[in-house]
Amino acid sequence: MKYVILVSHGVFAQGLQSAVLMMSGQRDDVLSTSLEDGMSTEVFRENFESLVSSFNENDEVILFSDILSGSPFTISLDVLDQKNLLNNTMVFSGMNMPMVLTAVLMKDNLEGEVLKETILEEARLGLTYFDPKAVDLDTEEEL
Repeated sequence: MKYVILVSHGVFAQGLQSAVLMMSGQRDDVLSTSLEDGMSTEVFRENFESLVSSFNENDEVILFSDILSGSPFTISLDVLDQKNLLNNTMVFSGMNMPMVLTAVLMKDNLEGEVLKETILEEARLGLTYFDPKAVDLDTEEEL
């Protein structure tokens, strides 16, 4: 099975998971856990280990993290390495809704480099500046 896992500081991962599942429908292959305020990294590790406890070496993981090299990122990679899953894992940091939704919807249709580039392109396209002064919101015409 191919899983999408979201990890973050605070409850960002669970909130993003909730939003993605609202758009994609309920799924068992989208999981999340967070390092919450006041939680030790040991507890986060235990939570992540529990989250992936049923995974086997043939499973694939698309891991999304809020921050590159933060504790959720590094601990998740360490646990996946201990389970011999790193060779079957794509890792992204700076997660946002477009990239995670794309991963969830396209992970079973695209593979390897094509999947990676599609996810990254959607992440980039999701970042934009909208100038409300440049558009008449009543007619949606540019001024």
